[in-house]
Amino acid sequence: MPLRIKLPAKERIIINGAVIENAGDATTIVLHNRADILRRKEVMGEAEANSPAKRVYYAFQCAYMFEEERDRYAHIALDYLREYLDAAPSAKDISDKIRKQVDQGKLYNALRVTQDLIDHEQERLETLGMA
Repeated sequence: MPLRIKLPAKERIIINGAVIENAGDATTIVLHNRADILRRKEVMGEAEANSPAKRVYYAFQCAYMFEEERDRYAHIALDYLREYLDAAPSAKDISDKIRKQVDQGKLYNALRVTQDLIDHEQERLETLGMA
């Protein structure tokens, strides 16, 4: 079944690593085959990966978007996740969900669950009065 994506004017989307921008009026893109897609709100720039949980997210994002480097980035992401879990064992349930998605080869889902890890980190920092 084709995937329909509404793309407002000036909106960017990444498809299989290519940045595509709608230079005209709002439009709808129809994808008829499988593609790795991230919308702007899901894209994290390298400079934004400035915390342990965000580094996990960024590494998974790279694994998802760059197929030729997928294994390397996924390994880096899992290393970062392990480090995060060592520092914050309360994130074990989130970590388990992420690992399950990775084990099933569902990197986009792992990326989405990693947002929960970022939220967890923010909550911990607020609890410690560091946010």
